[in-house]
Amino acid sequence: MKKIFLCVALASYLFSANINFNEANSNPNRVNPANGSNVVLSYHDAIKDVKKSVVNISTSKTIEYSDRTNPLEEFFNDPYFKQFFDFDFPKRKGKSDKEVVNSLGSGVIISKDGYIVTNNHVVEDADNIMVNLPGSDTEYKAKLIGKDPKTDLAVIKIEANNLQAVTFSNSDDLMEGDIVFALGNPFGVGFSVTSGIISALNKDNIGLNQYENFIQTDASINPGNSGGALVDTRGFLVGINSAILSRGGGNNGIGFAIPSNMVKDISKKLIQKGKIERGILGVTISALQGDTKKAYKNQEGALITDVQKGSSADDAKLKRGDLVIKVNDKVIKSPTDLKNYIGTLEPNQNINITYERDGVVKQVSFILKGDKEDKANQTNIIDGLNLKELNANLKAKLQIPGDINGVLVDEVKNKSKAKSAGFRAGDIIVGVEQIEVKNLKDLSEAFKKIGKKEWIKVWVYRGGFVTLLVIK
Repeated sequence: MKKIFLCVALASYLFSANINFNEANSNPNRVNPANGSNVVLSYHDAIKDVKKSVVNISTSKTIEYSDRTNPLEEFFNDPYFKQFFDFDFPKRKGKSDKEVVNSLGSGVIISKDGYIVTNNHVVEDADNIMVNLPGSDTEYKAKLIGKDPKTDLAVIKIEANNLQAVTFSNSDDLMEGDIVFALGNPFGVGFSVTSGIISALNKDNIGLNQYENFIQTDASINPGNSGGALVDTRGFLVGINSAILSRGGGNNGIGFAIPSNMVKDISKKLIQKGKIERGILGVTISALQGDTKKAYKNQEGALITDVQKGSSADDAKLKRGDLVIKVNDKVIKSPTDLKNYIGTLEPNQNINITYERDGVVKQVSFILKGDKEDKANQTNIIDGLNLKELNANLKAKLQIPGDINGVLVDEVKNKSKAKSAGFRAGDIIVGVEQIEVKNLKDLSEAFKKIGKKEWIKVWVYRGGFVTLLVIK
């Protein structure tokens, strides 16, 4: 009986607790969005003009194969190796073999005289870029004006006039829940439009680009949509469709677009100069999280965790532990804010940084240096590779373990020996033959020491593992 009494008493206490729930009104009115029996709800008028600004882009590039068999293939195709592993290693093609690779994408007309913005990955390394205007069978040969791999944007141009240029919207005004439309050429089937909403804003750390501030949308973006337009219900451009997150290659409702303000800024600079020159602060930064917030009066900003010697920040006497809260008139709420804003500034201009140090807000003014590479970084030690010294700042930015030392492959040129050998941007050269490589000087001396040799083994750190590449 005591147990029953206790249960009843406990139930009585729980149900008597004073909880006031917010409740919606009962029996809400339901309305027909079409507002009439002979009216169709449609966004046709919203996209009828902007669809004239979205073009189809087709590219082709020729891949040439090495004229000699890679010595590793001889090892992998050894009968004892094949018997043990039961595996046939694919042979590379001979010198006379070439393969033409074609791809499709989309672009957006940004000027009446033929400038078109698209993704860099749509036109990268292309031998030919062809453009089809909407509603036309005429094909135009396009010229690459400039590209920016760090934001995955590129500008091309065709010789045409009186084109329908897109109208740019201010992407800073966007809100989650806004209705948007994705326009492009998915799977090469021709013009298509899909609808959705803005799922999230200011998405970063996706791992797609170096400078990320993505618009996330559930409007279907599929292969071929890359470089196409993301527009609002006015038909104004809010972003350039860039990528999707997918397990199997199809659309899973998570697509990303580059904001129109970034597109406008990068496109203008590419048209004016053909390249992007960025200022660089020279700091490693992180966000305030958990208990670290207790050490600062400001609860938002970019926390400096390391300062590169000889950098702009070093010249300005910024230190580890400083919390950057403002640059010029731009309020800095996160590390992404700081990285993206500095990335819009050109070198050799004066900037003002407001920061908190030891509970005191301070300000410093200095000249922002550029991210021009040292002459040593443009060395031609290995044909087709642009190389960089791997410092602490780069390690932090690229999330490379601290115990990995070597030379970073910044760029691999198309149709080069390095490309044929299998080098990729992001590789870290850690050794040549039996010689350890920690910097560019080590790499250069290693090749001098080896001298003339038909095939040279190069050890590369990639994706957490060390792999072997062989170059002639």
